[in-house]
Amino acid sequence: MKIIDVVCSAGRTGFYFDDQAAIKKGAKNDGLAYVGQPETKGFSAIRQPGESISVQLILEDGQVALGDCAAVQYSGAGGRDPLFLAKDFIPVIEKEIKPWLVGRDVTEFLDNAKELDNLEHDGKKLHTAIRYGVSQALLDATAKTNHITMAEVIKNEFALTNKIERRPIFTQSGDDRYLNADKMIIKGVEVLPHALINHVETKLGKDGSILKEYVEWLRDRIQNIGQEGYHPNIHLDVYGTIGEAFELDTEKQAQYILELEKTAAPFKLIIEGPMDAGNREDQIKCLAALRARLEELDSKVLLVADEWCNTFDDVKAFVDAKAGHIMQIKTPDLGSVHNVAQAIIYCNERNFGSYVGGTCNETDVSARATTNVAIAAQASQVLAKPGMGVDEGYMIVNNEMNRVVALANRK
Repeated sequence: MKIIDVVCSAGRTGFYFDDQAAIKKGAKNDGLAYVGQPETKGFSAIRQPGESISVQLILEDGQVALGDCAAVQYSGAGGRDPLFLAKDFIPVIEKEIKPWLVGRDVTEFLDNAKELDNLEHDGKKLHTAIRYGVSQALLDATAKTNHITMAEVIKNEFALTNKIERRPIFTQSGDDRYLNADKMIIKGVEVLPHALINHVETKLGKDGSILKEYVEWLRDRIQNIGQEGYHPNIHLDVYGTIGEAFELDTEKQAQYILELEKTAAPFKLIIEGPMDAGNREDQIKCLAALRARLEELDSKVLLVADEWCNTFDDVKAFVDAKAGHIMQIKTPDLGSVHNVAQAIIYCNERNFGSYVGGTCNETDVSARATTNVAIAAQASQVLAKPGMGVDEGYMIVNNEMNRVVALANRK
């Protein structure tokens, strides 16, 4: 089966582009907006609408395969590619990628994905968002050509022997960390609540007390309104604020995390991005040291690597150094989605957790595609996305997961 045409259109994502540098410097909210000047190159405001590009591949039998190019909420931060605006990149796709796509056979996926991932524009690799979206469309094209699910394409081409089955879903609350936590608890979500702890003074507390109080509330809330037998994991994304509050001191961070662990009991505690050391090498050292110290203290807290871990090579570096316990596989940052599958497999083979994340700033299309990859390769947990409203992102990922599992196992 060959591609005969490519159609692009601009779209909106499920959230916004946010200038992380400006927010960390203390930019204040004005309703949903932020007040002040942006700090990161390319931003015209601290918060601006998220943008995507839909790439539709017209196949010779008339079927249409779809992928959405999207970038993370905090574009341009933590070593990531710059802000992704549709007006800037639709011309790149139409001029540089369309000629490569038209006439291409899509009976198989992996070779096409690898070739796409190595294409260059102006002497460097294509923006990760382009590789991400076009590879989704190629995966969908192969699935449609062979009349199977995208998950089965991944399983077949990576020669995986596991059964295609459900994986735990992790939901993110955004700033509405109380009301949205209620939604998660009522729906029985396996991992919650994210909580968006991205500012020391207002969300963590200079001594960590604000977050500790929130964990106390969350623990009690789960027990008070959750159904009988409901026992989720508590996963908090702290955006480096623990390291900031405790001056990157390993012992101080460890002791504070131990306090949070005791507060969260009887629920398992997961801490994402405890510190941001400013570069990959130092981030690996700091995270590995914190893991080692927590294990010496007999803590069962799991640390998630996030910042400065963007590419498949980054994933390998963090895993090999035991920098954390779980790898946040931030799907748009890895480029082609075959890298997501490779990253999950690499983690699983080394007894390292594999969290297929991404961003609230994706679309329903990219969420469904990466859910297929996650369940095929058996990720430890999967992010409900896009958006921060809980219900919509959880519905998209949960329902896609159940549909694919039912279809794949029917055969």
